[in-house]
Amino acid sequence: MISGLPRPPHGNQPDASLSASSDAIPTVELTAILGTGREAVILHKGERYRLRVTANDKLILTK
Repeated sequence: MISGLPRPPHGNQPDASLSASSDAIPTVELTAILGTGREAVILHKGERYRLRVTANDKLILTK
Protein backbone atom coordinates (compact mmCIF):
# COMPACT_ATOMS: atom_id res chain seq x y z
CA MET A 1 0.00 0.00 0.00
CA ILE A 2 1.22 3.47 -0.84
CA SER A 3 1.54 5.81 2.11
CA GLY A 4 -0.96 8.65 2.14
CA LEU A 5 -3.62 6.86 0.11
CA PRO A 6 -6.77 5.45 1.73
CA ARG A 7 -6.68 1.73 2.47
CA PRO A 8 -8.82 -0.25 -0.01
CA PRO A 9 -11.97 -1.73 1.54
CA HIS A 10 -12.25 -5.43 2.32
CA GLY A 11 -14.11 -7.54 -0.21
CA ASN A 12 -15.17 -6.37 -3.65
CA GLN A 13 -17.07 -3.26 -2.58
CA PRO A 14 -15.60 0.02 -3.91
CA ASP A 15 -14.67 2.72 -1.43
CA ALA A 16 -17.48 5.31 -1.58
CA SER A 17 -15.00 8.19 -1.26
CA LEU A 18 -13.17 7.01 -4.38
CA SER A 19 -16.21 6.20 -6.51
CA ALA A 20 -17.81 9.61 -5.89
CA SER A 21 -15.33 11.36 -8.20
CA SER A 22 -15.54 10.79 -11.95
CA ASP A 23 -11.73 10.96 -12.26
CA ALA A 24 -11.01 8.55 -9.41
CA ILE A 25 -8.27 6.06 -10.15
CA PRO A 26 -9.59 2.48 -10.17
CA THR A 27 -8.28 0.46 -7.21
CA VAL A 28 -7.84 -3.29 -7.46
CA GLU A 29 -6.68 -5.64 -4.72
CA LEU A 30 -3.63 -7.57 -5.89
CA THR A 31 -5.30 -10.85 -4.93
CA ALA A 32 -7.99 -10.08 -7.52
CA ILE A 33 -5.25 -10.21 -10.16
CA LEU A 34 -2.92 -12.89 -8.76
CA GLY A 35 -5.35 -15.05 -6.81
CA THR A 36 -3.23 -17.21 -4.53
CA GLY A 37 -0.26 -17.14 -6.92
CA ARG A 38 2.70 -14.79 -7.08
CA GLU A 39 2.60 -13.82 -10.75
CA ALA A 40 0.22 -13.02 -13.59
CA VAL A 41 0.40 -12.15 -17.26
CA ILE A 42 -1.22 -8.87 -18.30
CA LEU A 43 -2.10 -8.28 -21.96
CA HIS A 44 -1.83 -4.71 -23.25
CA LYS A 45 -2.23 -3.89 -26.96
CA GLY A 46 -1.27 -7.44 -27.91
CA GLU A 47 1.87 -7.42 -25.75
CA ARG A 48 2.37 -9.69 -22.75
CA TYR A 49 3.65 -8.26 -19.47
CA ARG A 50 4.50 -10.28 -16.40
CA LEU A 51 3.56 -8.94 -12.97
CA ARG A 52 5.20 -10.76 -10.10
CA VAL A 53 5.75 -10.47 -6.38
CA THR A 54 9.40 -10.76 -5.36
CA ALA A 55 10.80 -12.58 -2.35
CA ASN A 56 10.94 -9.16 -0.63
CA ASP A 57 7.20 -8.60 -1.31
CA LYS A 58 7.82 -5.94 -3.98
CA LEU A 59 6.02 -5.80 -7.34
CA ILE A 60 7.87 -6.07 -10.64
CA LEU A 61 6.27 -5.58 -14.06
CA THR A 62 8.38 -6.82 -17.01
CA LYS A 63 7.77 -7.10 -20.72
